Amino acid sequence: MTEASERAAELVAAARDDPAQRLRLASAFYEQRGLRAYRRAEVAFMRWQIRCGVLRAEGGSPWWRAVNESLLRDAAEAQLLNDGEPSSRSVAFWCAFLRDPSPERWYRAHNSSIVAGYLRHRDLVAGEGQLERFFMDVALLRVLYAHCLLVRPKLALGRLSVLGSLLGDPRRRGADLFLSLKDVLPDVYPLGKVSIEKVLADENYLSRIVDYGVIVPRLARLYEHAAVDLDEPELAALCRDGCPVYAWPYEERQVWRTGRSPFVIALARRVVS
Repeated sequence: MTEASERAAELVAAARDDPAQRLRLASAFYEQRGLRAYRRAEVAFMRWQIRCGVLRAEGGSPWWRAVNESLLRDAAEAQLLNDGEPSSRSVAFWCAFLRDPSPERWYRAHNSSIVAGYLRHRDLVAGEGQLERFFMDVALLRVLYAHCLLVRPKLALGRLSVLGSLLGDPRRRGADLFLSLKDVLPDVYPLGKVSIEKVLADENYLSRIVDYGVIVPRLARLYEHAAVDLDEPELAALCRDGCPVYAWPYEERQVWRTGRSPFVIALARRVVS
């Protein structure tokens, strides 16, 4: 480990059991000149994590805590690194963002850290409940899609690709539809005995149209593109036959299809084809 990576690990360890301190650590990264606007998406998502309790030391989620630490540690190391060698590909992406900030570089750094955390901590998935595992896949496909809006708008939006930069820019409110996830993920952890059928039935109308009409039809290509863009070949294997399979079993893939709002979903698919 380099001096920067050791110091980053120490900072994250000091905040490990204090969700509020984790949030302060994440926010502090963006206090550097010219970066403040980029923090809205990451901070909003961390506030959801704190609100629902996944980052609690007692009764929280080992998986969410570990993935969150991956993101915090990579960004902290990049901030501390001067002329040294980054300890990982994710840190290198954060260094590139700091040298020349742009929405595209932010997504590449952020999503690289998230994907690396997903892959590194897949062994913790078994300790989570059924619905918690479902939302792991939902969160991943959303951040991958948001990234695609900027770097491959034609893939993300078809004939509406001109809207990609407006909807995907993490500095703007349009990205909240995909990145804040406040209308997608529940505000309580663990979810207990709520059925997957009820969760899907309760999804708000707009999210349903976006998920099933726009994102789901292009999932296979989305994961393949992200695997290349992030230089993370294992990522492509987390989608099988157009169905996310990081934590949710392929045998229960019917959740990625719906019979609700068929006319509007069909229309959305046609518009963005």
